[in-house]
Amino acid sequence: MMQELRDIQIAHGASIKKEIVVSFGNERDALLAAKEWVALCDRTHWGRILVSDEDRLRFLHNQSTNDLQSLKPGTGCDTVFVSSTARTIDLVTAYILEDAVLLLVSPNRREYLLQWMDKYIFFADKVKLKDITNDTATYSLIGAESQRIVKELGAEEIIDRDYGNHQLFKLEDIEFRVAVGSGLAIPGYTLIVAAEYAAKLWKKLVELGAVPLGEEGWEQLRITQGRPIPDQELTDDYNPLEAGLWEKISFSKGCYIGQETIARLNTYKGVKQQLWGIRLAAPAEVGTIITLDEEKVGKLTSFTVTEQGYFGLCYIRTKAGGEGLKVRVGEVEGEVVEVPFLTRDSSQ
Repeated sequence: MMQELRDIQIAHGASIKKEIVVSFGNERDALLAAKEWVALCDRTHWGRILVSDEDRLRFLHNQSTNDLQSLKPGTGCDTVFVSSTARTIDLVTAYILEDAVLLLVSPNRREYLLQWMDKYIFFADKVKLKDITNDTATYSLIGAESQRIVKELGAEEIIDRDYGNHQLFKLEDIEFRVAVGSGLAIPGYTLIVAAEYAAKLWKKLVELGAVPLGEEGWEQLRITQGRPIPDQELTDDYNPLEAGLWEKISFSKGCYIGQETIARLNTYKGVKQQLWGIRLAAPAEVGTIITLDEEKVGKLTSFTVTEQGYFGLCYIRTKAGGEGLKVRVGEVEGEVVEVPFLTRDSSQ
């Protein structure tokens, strides 16, 4: 079923490695579309985990940072899975269904999170986990005109709803779920469809004018927008407050894994480093130490090349400063800048 989708994408110029569409050879046009029109990104390689049974909401509420237990079917939110010491595991989007919760997780965290959650299901818990990644496909419409395409799909009811709201729609024989949010701080929608209809839906979206965007383009948008990912910005070295994920955290909900540490950091202003964007004068290697007056103040975690120049994400010691700070990344000059995806306190 997915081969039909790949054949269509290859016909549109796709270069595919390890089941990921790396590029359509149109990065400039696709990135422009994401800013001024609408780009279409295949996020099928992201994981999709279905959590069901009676205790599903209570269980997930206790496993991650946001207030899932108060959510109703048709709504959703981003939440962070953290360790007992509040180190980040993954930034996850949770969609509340009538009889389950659908989790959209990072590509390299699917198996880890399945094992992690399974470890915390105790004998009396009524919770079931199911990996539905191979049975489904996920696309993101990214850009200011995304709602026009959503309307053309007959899904105008979802337009102007809050982030994370979602609903099932049907176009001809294609049933698909549309959720508010592109996965970035850019207007858009996320679509989830059964694998058997993945090719038909992709073809329809392209016919409606969405410009295909490959993983290389997504990575550039991710970095310039500031979305952190596992193994780079989300690791055992950082907590979600340092990672700028304040709005993904409920400071009023009850106990959850890592809650005590996060509450203490918030109460006592204990955020020692923060994630920022950084403009660079030249290319730099991920992992390069960042210095200020020859003193180590941070580390480069992601890097990309844009039409506007060289750009990255980095952690900077809070005491060193923030936006506007001039630093050196190895031998390269850099300026610390704000990025739209991140928040820096609980009031944002």
